[in-house]
Amino acid sequence: MQKLLGLLLTLMMLGVVSAQAQADWKVIGQLKTRDAKDIASSTWSIGGETLDRDYTDYQSYKTYLGPLGAKRIRLQGGWSKCEKVKGVYDFAWLDAVIPDAASRSVSPWVELSYGNPIYEGGGEAKLAGHIPTSPEGLQAWDNWVEAMVTRYKNQVPAWEIWNEPDINPKHTGKQIAEFYTRTARIVKRIQPNAQLIALGMASVTKLDFARDFMEYLKQNNALDLIDIFTYHGYSHNPDLSYPHIERLRAIVWSYKPSVVFMQGENGAPSQAKGTTIGAMTDQDWSELTQAKWDLRRMLGDHGRGIATNLFTISDIHYGPGDHMVGLNTKGLLKTNPDKTIERPKMTYKAAQHVFSLFDAQIELLKTKPTTDQPSVYAFQYQHKAKVGTLITLWSGEARPADAYEPKLTTITVEGSFKKPVLVDLITGKVSEIPKGQWKKSGNQFVFSGIPVSDYPVVLAEKSTLSLL
Repeated sequence: MQKLLGLLLTLMMLGVVSAQAQADWKVIGQLKTRDAKDIASSTWSIGGETLDRDYTDYQSYKTYLGPLGAKRIRLQGGWSKCEKVKGVYDFAWLDAVIPDAASRSVSPWVELSYGNPIYEGGGEAKLAGHIPTSPEGLQAWDNWVEAMVTRYKNQVPAWEIWNEPDINPKHTGKQIAEFYTRTARIVKRIQPNAQLIALGMASVTKLDFARDFMEYLKQNNALDLIDIFTYHGYSHNPDLSYPHIERLRAIVWSYKPSVVFMQGENGAPSQAKGTTIGAMTDQDWSELTQAKWDLRRMLGDHGRGIATNLFTISDIHYGPGDHMVGLNTKGLLKTNPDKTIERPKMTYKAAQHVFSLFDAQIELLKTKPTTDQPSVYAFQYQHKAKVGTLITLWSGEARPADAYEPKLTTITVEGSFKKPVLVDLITGKVSEIPKGQWKKSGNQFVFSGIPVSDYPVVLAEKSTLSLL
């Protein structure tokens, strides 16, 4: 009963301010969400993983894809699904996905994976499976990659090579680099302008693995074959990941400073432990804490100039024979047992707000606001076309909780404000900041008593927003 009361209290506070202060804050509108077709450009991607093993159903979730607002989708190519008989390819399932996603203004980037057990030494068709190793298996892999890229080169601008190779203890950084290089050279031969994505690392702490990978590329004159470096690295408190990420980034950049860093797969579960599988399921989660966590990961990445792939659009039904079996509830959409969609979760709406607001017109600044709360994270942005400042704020001292009393925070910032408002990114409600709680002092603005929760809110100049 006490936990239920705490959850109800938190839901009351999702109107931006605490129940006590709510009367002083005027809600002036709702943040407008935008379809991907109405967003010219952004760095946001949504996960569309595991279609290669039929753990999700694209035809069931595709109508949610455009309205979500992400401009890209991560897909897995599925060698073993494409080639069930040696030398015979069936691309019908991908033909029903790749062009459809593009028609919704969501650009597919495709992962080339996994192995194919119809070939001896062809690797395993599952998460944490081994790469192809035999001469026959590697030649068959090469043939499939060539067929894939030839077929989709005009629809797929970027190719990721394998997924989480570091999970398999038999893989070494050097071995994966050799496999990556041979694959990347095939892609470039057929599609010279393709972007190449490595490494899909599960861990952000296996620095020797990454170093050995990059060293092989350097020694074999193959550093030109990596444009983007992806990593995953789940953490119960998403804000604790960044020191590890910076160490990983330093290693990669010591070999090639132009490599773009991208969060290739991250998201939180939405159910209690024992009812869901996958990363971070050793603790209880809810749809509220999932939404909070996802917001913190997205805007923690964005505030550090890291592109993000939010994992994932639909709950995943892992089947027997894979790395795990059961329901992975990291989806933004709750599924029925047959993988059709029951309904969007709270985090779907939260992601819509982020994807709609933080497009390419919102520019990250090097300057940062200061606050009187050491646990509050703050990042500053400006709108390129409209004059006005935006600031993201959240308390990150612990993992998100169902019940959390917002911290009343003083924020000092050099920016541009005429009508400052506070945006709740879960509900989308926009509230006017009372005149007595902000003032201009020289070149700075000082905001006092701003309620900051354990998920991001946005303090913004009203003119930078589109409201309903």
